[in-house]
Amino acid sequence: MKVLILGGGAIGRTIAEALKGEFDITIIEKDELRARSLSESGFQVVHGDFSYTATLLKAHIDKADLAIITTMDVPTIKRTIQVIRSNNKSIPILTILPDDVSQEDIVNQIKEEFETEVKIDYAVSPRKAISKVVVDIVEMFGEKKNANLLAKKLQQLKQKGDGLLIVMHDNPDPDSMASAAALKTIAQNFGFKVHIVYGGEITHHENKALLNVLGVDMSKVSRGSYEIKRYPFIALIDSQPNGNLTILEEDDFKKIQIIIDHHQILQSLKEKLPQDAFVDIRPEVNATSSILAEYFKALNLPLNETLSTGLFYGIYVDTKKFSKLSHVDLKAIEFLAEKVNYELLDKIEHPDISTETAEILARAILNRKIYKNVVVSNVGFITNRDAIAESADFLLRLEGITTVLVFGIVDDRIEISARTRDVRINIGKVLKDAFGDIGSGGGHAQSGGARISLGIFKLAKDKSSLLRLAEEAITEKFLEALGVKES
Repeated sequence: MKVLILGGGAIGRTIAEALKGEFDITIIEKDELRARSLSESGFQVVHGDFSYTATLLKAHIDKADLAIITTMDVPTIKRTIQVIRSNNKSIPILTILPDDVSQEDIVNQIKEEFETEVKIDYAVSPRKAISKVVVDIVEMFGEKKNANLLAKKLQQLKQKGDGLLIVMHDNPDPDSMASAAALKTIAQNFGFKVHIVYGGEITHHENKALLNVLGVDMSKVSRGSYEIKRYPFIALIDSQPNGNLTILEEDDFKKIQIIIDHHQILQSLKEKLPQDAFVDIRPEVNATSSILAEYFKALNLPLNETLSTGLFYGIYVDTKKFSKLSHVDLKAIEFLAEKVNYELLDKIEHPDISTETAEILARAILNRKIYKNVVVSNVGFITNRDAIAESADFLLRLEGITTVLVFGIVDDRIEISARTRDVRINIGKVLKDAFGDIGSGGGHAQSGGARISLGIFKLAKDKSSLLRLAEEAITEKFLEALGVKES
């Protein structure tokens, strides 16, 4: 891919160095000394003013695949965009804009000054870019805070003893079992001897299957049993002493040092806990497995595929098949998706999620790209066309998302499914407008599909390039039909 970088200053040079070797880069630089320095550093350089047609033609603007404008001088940006569009109407333009100027402002000013309609494909604001980085760091700090407090608590307890009893509720479900198994692994990393117990029955066939898949010893015990008394420390996982946790006596409460749950803590329990107990209660999270996955990620602990599969399934069940997801739940799914063994999922014998469907769903989550309130996701080469529609249904449940398109390559064609809950959009018409001229597309107001033949491209040996090109083309045509600008 041929990329023109307009401006060889600090920003332009940094971008060029990052892209060097991956793409065919040409830098256009007005300053003679800077242009010479860039050339001596091994870059392909065109010396000249990039806001002039002659310079752009010399840089082969007609053959370029992307133009990146690195100056933040607004008059120069406007003049350059107008000149680029005069010589290449279709080339994608990415420009850096001052914080007080929007993409829409630039387009309107060009229209007024040059009496011409132009399209800016991508715009980056330094303030927004920095804000995003800061938000990501704050979120990472938040994820690490609770995990580090748990690690500190385990280190303190280890100085007093090495036995930890993990207590689930009386009739453990997948979320409880997977979370308990995960906490056991974490505690073992700190040198604890750990045992997991419950007071009732593990009855449902999928729960029994999960227990076998996890391969973790979990014992049924009775109230007041020696198994409870012999451990110096107790951790409650996805449970609190109420009608569904009956095996603990009053004397056992003072040994409770860890509570991890996604249900609101009971006030009566809070009053009985040791003051220094580690308590991570998050009612806004929909599965305790999500919290445990966060710990593994934050503490950078090894997570095998068996435990990953258990946690993934625990989240799936407690979020009602991913129908309600908090930010923590979604982050956990992203973290676990690549580590899940989908054959093990089959062994849990849950009829609602097949191996391939789960794998494709994971790809849809990991590969999603968000454009305002629209999601586009590429699930790659698959054999199960129906899983594309199921993935689209799932992604539409994400908070703030109103329209979704998921596509994959099946045999010699691209299969597309789209969904919307925006009453202003007829998604069937959108798909017809977007892909009707290169394939077939249509459907109803809220759901639809499309199909595009690969033709001679099915013979392509470089599958990753084929996927990338397909994604670029499909995304551009879909967003254009929706009237949404990529940003």
